[in-house]
Amino acid sequence: MEKIRLCFATNNSHKLDEVRAMLPSEFEILSLRDIECSDELPENQRTIEGNALEKARYIFDKFGIDCFADDTGLEVESLGGEPGVDTAHYAGPERDADKNMALLLTNLEGKSNRNARFKTVFSLFWQGEMYHFEGLVPGTIGMEKKGDQGFGYDPVFIPDGFTQTFAELGTDMKNRLSHRAAATRQLAAFLAG
Repeated sequence: MEKIRLCFATNNSHKLDEVRAMLPSEFEILSLRDIECSDELPENQRTIEGNALEKARYIFDKFGIDCFADDTGLEVESLGGEPGVDTAHYAGPERDADKNMALLLTNLEGKSNRNARFKTVFSLFWQGEMYHFEGLVPGTIGMEKKGDQGFGYDPVFIPDGFTQTFAELGTDMKNRLSHRAAATRQLAAFLAG
């Protein structure tokens, strides 16, 4: 049986591996590189949902392939939802994870409320229709970086019900718990349906 081709609008190998492992086997998940897209995808919206939709629409409009895009943000309660839509470039345009975490920890100094949540939204263009799937993981921001697995803010994010950061829990556990995994499970259930 021929596989159904679906583009995931990313070249992030971590995200691709995570999503490919969870989607039904009848789907061939293509990256931006696979469809020969080297464009910088637009992210001009001020919400996570808006950015996911904008990226998916851009790929669908330009390449005419069914596709999905994600946007993820870390929302910290005592910082009014920051870094939110600016998660990847919180400390500057270079998207440096260490600088982002350092700024976050600095901004939380003296704050007792360290509640946070990771949020992932997938926007899917599928057979002429648009669908959205959202995954949330509540937790807290630790006092310092711990662990060496994962990426992004994983060394400072402690999911609810655990005492270790995502970076300490390891990739397998993170993939079971993560916001992206929750959104991917919804996407997979929809596509399998």
